[in-house]
Amino acid sequence: MLSVDEVERIILNLVKPFDPVIDREILPLAQTLNRILAEDIKSELDFPNWDNSAMDGYALRYADLEDSQDLRLAVAPDQIPAGMAIAKPIIKGQCIRIFTGGMLPVGVDTVIMQEDTERIGDFLQLKVKPAQGEYVRRKGEFITAGTILVKAGTKLGVTEIGALASARCQQVKVYRQPKVAIISTGNELVSLDDSQPLQLGQIIDSNLYALSALVTQAGAIAISFGAVSDRKDELEVVMQKAIASADMVISTGGVSVGDYDYVEELLEKMGADIYVRSVAIKPGKPLTVAALMHSDRGSDRTLYFGVPGNPVSTMMSFWRFIHGAIAKLGGADETNWYPQFMKAITTDDLHSQGRRETYLWGRLIYQKGNPIFQPVKNYSSGDLIGAIGTNALAVMRVNQTYVAAGDEAIVMII
Repeated sequence: MLSVDEVERIILNLVKPFDPVIDREILPLAQTLNRILAEDIKSELDFPNWDNSAMDGYALRYADLEDSQDLRLAVAPDQIPAGMAIAKPIIKGQCIRIFTGGMLPVGVDTVIMQEDTERIGDFLQLKVKPAQGEYVRRKGEFITAGTILVKAGTKLGVTEIGALASARCQQVKVYRQPKVAIISTGNELVSLDDSQPLQLGQIIDSNLYALSALVTQAGAIAISFGAVSDRKDELEVVMQKAIASADMVISTGGVSVGDYDYVEELLEKMGADIYVRSVAIKPGKPLTVAALMHSDRGSDRTLYFGVPGNPVSTMMSFWRFIHGAIAKLGGADETNWYPQFMKAITTDDLHSQGRRETYLWGRLIYQKGNPIFQPVKNYSSGDLIGAIGTNALAVMRVNQTYVAAGDEAIVMII
């Protein structure tokens, strides 16, 4: 049984990121939210493009204040709203009314905000002496033309899209979305679409919907192959179809030591290399990680994840291991490959047997700016209802058996 860190390292080493030329598509900027940028984008412009005011107020030459004993300046007759410039410079001893974003006239180097002035006819009385360069945004202060604006591998969010729009990027090259096939296994599973009443021993295939949502949330395309009964021949056919149609496959159930657990046997029959068979984690100990080469596609291979069938164990395997694999495969930079951990005060005692790295689910909230972890009451891996609202997991390392209420715990954000 491998450690959590070993399994993470094995998985990420197996993932071969998409090719930035072959595995990319060109999209209008408006359609790129949460997509991964496939190439560096350089700014064609200086930002700001010209010196401008960061405040509503009056623009002036700082040197003129050195010659003024009473901090009084004449006010030029023009005004400079945003989006306009004046052709002529102001004369010595003058200031000019300017609004946020307005372009500074030649020679002007300082802005004083309106609240620090008093208008007296054609003159302006300054209540305070501003610092030289105050409230001025200089040309190229944010970025200069030819500099990288957004790096390849960046997940495009609202701020990135806004910056690209300001740089007049109408189309963007992004990586294609990974295709992830999802298979559920088990005689007990019933499709949500089945209108027949549940029989004794039957359960709804909730994993299909939870995994599809997780895959979509991770920026990939979920391909459902539905539920497959515990028949080896039927499962083999579905597995082959899934492997042929996707970059990655996730199957739930069939990876433990039961008489009907056929996933590893079938993977070996298909010529897969199996790298992980179990991991020292709770929940989620049964975990199969394999890779299958495609003779017709050169060095291309499909990664296969066989995860436990218990709903929380299924999600745990995804949160801890598969999400990062999808991020790396899809071209995201390294900061997106690993879970995000932080410290938070737990509201209740946390317990673990200490033999495996244990993850306890609950909610992360903030009280007066301080992170607080609220664990759930029931940690059954089959209790999907108890996992409602989960947004974080307290982590108990191997040999750590207790964290008292009120103490800090390591928390993984999901």
